Amino acid sequence: MIAKDMTVGSPTRLLIGFTLPLMVGNLFQQFYNMADSIIVGKGIGVDAFAAVGATGWVSFLILGFVTGLTSGFGILTAQRFGAGDAEGLRHTLTQGTIQSIFIGVIFTIISMTTSMPLLKFLNTPDNIIEDANTYLLVIYAGTLATVMYNFYASIIRALGNTRGPLYVLVISAVVNVVLDIIFVVPLQMGVGGAALATVISQVLSAVLCYLILRKYPILRTTRRDWKFLPSMQKRLFLLGIPMALQNSIIAIGGIILQAVINGYGSVYVAGFTAASRVQNLAEQPALTLGLAMATYAGQNLGAGKIERIRHGLRNGVWISLIVTVVLGAVMIIFRRPIITLFVDSSETDVLDAAGLFLTFMGGFEWILGFLFVYRSTLQGMGNTLIPMISGGVELAMRVIIALTLPALLGFLGICLAEVAAWTGAALLLAASCYIIILKKCRQQSQ
Repeated sequence: MIAKDMTVGSPTRLLIGFTLPLMVGNLFQQFYNMADSIIVGKGIGVDAFAAVGATGWVSFLILGFVTGLTSGFGILTAQRFGAGDAEGLRHTLTQGTIQSIFIGVIFTIISMTTSMPLLKFLNTPDNIIEDANTYLLVIYAGTLATVMYNFYASIIRALGNTRGPLYVLVISAVVNVVLDIIFVVPLQMGVGGAALATVISQVLSAVLCYLILRKYPILRTTRRDWKFLPSMQKRLFLLGIPMALQNSIIAIGGIILQAVINGYGSVYVAGFTAASRVQNLAEQPALTLGLAMATYAGQNLGAGKIERIRHGLRNGVWISLIVTVVLGAVMIIFRRPIITLFVDSSETDVLDAAGLFLTFMGGFEWILGFLFVYRSTLQGMGNTLIPMISGGVELAMRVIIALTLPALLGFLGICLAEVAAWTGAALLLAASCYIIILKKCRQQSQ
């Protein structure tokens, strides 16, 4: 299998060519996440739907940390591929595998023992807390599979291959939806069945990504490559930990926001859940464009082509703006028909809450697009500290507004908290990105 070199050719063509297959794959992933919600909402009821939704930020606190850590490993892979360092690529794969397995096991234990206490701490409504805990426990049981899938996928993307992850996600999405229907409807396994379907599909994804990696001659390892290398372990950890902490910091803000929403009752939890599922789907083009920028920046940094990074960033920003403005308009115009996919049209209170949230998200989707592009470019260049700090900005903005404005504006204050979090982080990332690129250009010209 041939890796894709992003250090030569048209940046716009490369970015679009990288983004499209990855975007389709991520959309399939979101579709099977939506399938969980639709099947649970229609097949079990609105309380079960709210229970699944109440776990979103809680699960991201753990899974976001471990996936952020393994995504950091992909940064070094892209840089070493751009520099033509074959031995370094193999060491990244082997040492990253060792670290990923260790992390997966440890966090499985931590997450499963803290599930119910955290849900209680967040004031999860009594009528949905048991289902929420059941869903979390099953999802957490698959943490190792999630870690390994994300690690292998980050390596594949760093080599410029987005078709492989696309095929993997399409297959796993189909499997997940089929199992969802079987487990929830005829077998009546409830929310636990929906979670089990997701875990099985994650295991399948990890196995398929591993099989793709084996097709790369450049990644064929020997026993010597598997020797434990403390210096490489440290380097991988230092690259990944800021991204892991960034996700966890963002998750803490989201958890506090979820706690505020929980106080409004299961109707608003369900409305927020429905709107969040649509928002997660709408942000995929900008998110995958960001992943493309990370690989593009990493490979070109490894090749010493700093000016090319700046050119690609400019093109990436314009692509993101066009796509997010269009998607935002679609979210606003068709918000009500979309939401009825998850809950019955008779649930008017849920529809109203979700519609208000989607209106705000759609109007400011372009800011989130900028956030993804600038953050990923910095990460691709090996700077994971500033993105981590931006996560702190998101946390501060989200928490301050979520704890103050809802008392004055109700659910509208929660909508504003999300937009403010995006805006604060995007401003920091944009300024930092341009300053760092300019600095590197000057250093290279001296």
